[in-house]
Amino acid sequence: MLSFFAGLDAWLVVSLVVAVTFVLAFEFINGFHDTANAVATVIYTKAMTPNLAVFSSGVFNFLGVLLGGVGVAYAIVHLLPVELLINVDTGQGLAMVFSLLAGAIIWNLGTWYFGIPASSSHTLIGSILGVGLANAMLTDITVADGVNWQKASDIGLSLLLSPVAGFAVAALLLLGLKLWKPDSTMHSSPEQRAEEKGKKHPPFWNRLVLVASAMGVSFVHGSNDGQKGIGLIMLVLIGIVPAQFALDLDSTTYEIARTRDAAVHLSEFYQRNSVPLAEYLALGKASSSELPKEFHCDPKQTEATLSTLLSRLNGINSYSELPDGTRVEIRRYLLCLDDAARKVGKLDLLPAREKRDLEKLRKDLTATTEYVPFWVIIAVALALGLGTMVGWKRVVLTVGEKIGRGGMTYAQGMSAQVTAAVAIGMANVFSLPVSTTHVLSSGVAGTMVANRSGLQAGTVRTILLAWALTLPAAMTLAAGFYLLVNIVFLR
Repeated sequence: MLSFFAGLDAWLVVSLVVAVTFVLAFEFINGFHDTANAVATVIYTKAMTPNLAVFSSGVFNFLGVLLGGVGVAYAIVHLLPVELLINVDTGQGLAMVFSLLAGAIIWNLGTWYFGIPASSSHTLIGSILGVGLANAMLTDITVADGVNWQKASDIGLSLLLSPVAGFAVAALLLLGLKLWKPDSTMHSSPEQRAEEKGKKHPPFWNRLVLVASAMGVSFVHGSNDGQKGIGLIMLVLIGIVPAQFALDLDSTTYEIARTRDAAVHLSEFYQRNSVPLAEYLALGKASSSELPKEFHCDPKQTEATLSTLLSRLNGINSYSELPDGTRVEIRRYLLCLDDAARKVGKLDLLPAREKRDLEKLRKDLTATTEYVPFWVIIAVALALGLGTMVGWKRVVLTVGEKIGRGGMTYAQGMSAQVTAAVAIGMANVFSLPVSTTHVLSSGVAGTMVANRSGLQAGTVRTILLAWALTLPAAMTLAAGFYLLVNIVFLR
């Protein structure tokens, strides 16, 4: 892990350590900011003691990061336009990461201080969008190209629909439990059970479901939100020391061959579909061996990019054999080819079976550049897990006591928790970042409505206002920091 420090200038090492620490600080804050959503129901239904619930949540957050994969991590990274990803240098990389994290941390701490369950995911995505738009203002990139709007719209849709689904599904699940067992003690609140039965804990099976679903929410939260931190650290590493992290230097000969084969098959794919794609990709019109000195991603340079990439990979058994500059170039070519293939896949010119082939080729093409070192996963897992164990009381109070007018019943807790665990787990499967805060808070609200307990209007208004303001506020903060750093320090 420490081998990449060898040969680096002292200021680069300091910049790298500070930047990575900044990302881990964000994950630590994310831990205690979002923990309440996983433990609020088990604490307020007295299924677990607060200390045990928080500790267990921290452990399952850690495991979620460890086992969650990297799909969401690169979904976050690719919110930034490909031009910014391929051309980021040390100064720009630091400015980008510090700006988006500063904006996200300030908003997260503010909402946590006031006990408002705002979304860390929403905050981070807003910060990334703000940096992308600010970068467009400082360069010749248009606002339309300043952000990967296709990816942004996909993520935005998941963030918008997931709380609506959480509200509706949790409400329906509670109604289903009422129809199934209307007289069950699971429809009692802890206060009612203590008064009627003299017991302070839920019935055994209710308690088991509450605990299991709470740990499930913690696990999927770790795998979803932890990946966001992983993606940010990879931005830091590639931006500050690109030669070491542009490609996975541990890639085997087979994995490199698979990347090379994917490029060959991509070339064959375009030739096979040359009639519908000839104009869009300028097939056969450009020299297959010439790329401009000022390289930019352009679908019309696809043939030349493929040819150049194949020549760079020819006979290579280990990326370590390549000069530093060549590794950076190969990453640029891979990202640009992936970006062009993504755009081609959105065209109506190809049949569905060909689009499926293209998606598989894209995964093989980027397998050795969209990777994560194991130490990064461990570092983020520790930061999120430790953060989970502190600072949780403020938001727990809001989720547990201030959303609904009545006390939370065991059935309500189960409905909200199971809904959140399943919804976030499904989002992980499809590599979509969603908000644990939004899903679970909406689920709690849905059960309150279904139980006819009613909602506390003041709290709901505050939460909705925070949700509405999070995206523009984070965008503004991050864009402001990025513009300031560029104008004052980099110009």
